[in-house]
Amino acid sequence: MPPVPRVRFAPSPTGYLHIGGARTALMNFLQARRQGGTFILRMEDTDQKRSTPESVQAILDALNWLDIDWDEGPGKEGPHAPYFQTQRLHTYREHADRLLAEGHAYRCYCTREELGEQRTAAKAEEGGFKYPGTCRELKGPPPGKRAEDAVIRFKMPSGEGTASFDDKALGTISKPYSDLDDWVMLRADGIPLYNFGCVIDDHLMDITLVARGQEHVNSTFPQLMLYKALGWQPPDFAHLPLILAPDRKKLSKRLHPEADVMRHKADGILPEALLNYIIRLGWSHGNDEVISRQQMLEWFDFTGVGSTSGIWDKTKLLWLNQQWMKLLPEATIVERLLPFLEAKGVQAKGDARLEPLVRALRERSNTLEEMAATAANVYFRSGITLDEKAAAKHLTGDSLKVLRQAREALAALPDWTVEVLDGVVKTVSEAASVGMGKVAQPIRVAVTGNTTSPGIGETLLLVGRDEALRRIDAALARG
Repeated sequence: MPPVPRVRFAPSPTGYLHIGGARTALMNFLQARRQGGTFILRMEDTDQKRSTPESVQAILDALNWLDIDWDEGPGKEGPHAPYFQTQRLHTYREHADRLLAEGHAYRCYCTREELGEQRTAAKAEEGGFKYPGTCRELKGPPPGKRAEDAVIRFKMPSGEGTASFDDKALGTISKPYSDLDDWVMLRADGIPLYNFGCVIDDHLMDITLVARGQEHVNSTFPQLMLYKALGWQPPDFAHLPLILAPDRKKLSKRLHPEADVMRHKADGILPEALLNYIIRLGWSHGNDEVISRQQMLEWFDFTGVGSTSGIWDKTKLLWLNQQWMKLLPEATIVERLLPFLEAKGVQAKGDARLEPLVRALRERSNTLEEMAATAANVYFRSGITLDEKAAAKHLTGDSLKVLRQAREALAALPDWTVEVLDGVVKTVSEAASVGMGKVAQPIRVAVTGNTTSPGIGETLLLVGRDEALRRIDAALARG
């Protein structure tokens, strides 16, 4: 029987949560929840220049918005705490000392300038730079050098041989030892580099599966050698396909705003829709497109993860978002809509029109932002700005005569309900011997400013009696 999974998401807190990181977190989360395992959040905050508390909070906020909850990590201290690498430096030093003592690592005294010159020379010869092992056999520091100023490098196997592993997403991957060089494990200041810190932490935190982006495939080979040197059983690996921008280039934090998870929240995308969208960038379940959280939990497995990069498609995301606008309960949409209305100066909490408004607008809105813009401009303001093209077509000549008749009938109504309002349109159209559209459209333009809106009864109900009559009067005054 396979062990209960312990998986982790280990971002570097140097900015917002990248959309690719969110997908990695989601897949690990689903794997843990589906199999009754543990999902760990670990902050690899060793980039001292760029890692900030604000970035940590940005990552936590994004995960919380997506409802990707962790079992151990920041704010949920567990048996493997601490969960920030900068709070675990003594652990890395202890393991580095062990590797030095056992001959699996050595101190390297080469300066940045010396290594830079070697890289430049290798580039000039159109070859990749590989550390030549200058300090590999040294028994002590060279003249003028100090051991405490040296970095620590790992001794990779030399000679013939191949490193390989079975990837749960990509199959068997191999690389000859000759392509691998002695890599820096620990800087002189005690800060671990990625390949060293993540292996130590993954082992000590009992991680059974490491699922991460395909950009980390090459990092797996030195990590496997480190596991072997320490006598540890490596976890399983699954490398997830990349997410590319529409131009087929890497989705960059610097160049592509859509890489920021919380940008989508600000744009009015629902978390259910964003999760649905990103899980499909690299994983599939038959032809299913609209996938709920519960379905993800039931269906997800790394066997469904492909190898082909996903291409960001805003049109597809907006389509999914509209599907979720229609699927979620009206009360949920109302709750999420309120901050967007407030941002437009509309204080609508408790307004009885909100749920009917959501019912009326969600078929016509791709995002909460679009819905809020329509609601604020049409239903929660005094007066309306007419589209002149629409007014020229529907608020002239005979159309104004019909509009006056409709206005009289509307003003005389004892009740202001959808059924009664639709009945007025029918009655006026019959009396004027014109189609219902010839009555509804002048009313629609008069009360909304344009030719598109929900059904005319719904529209009048949402605008309200007094405001609707004022807008109709303003339209009639134009003639």
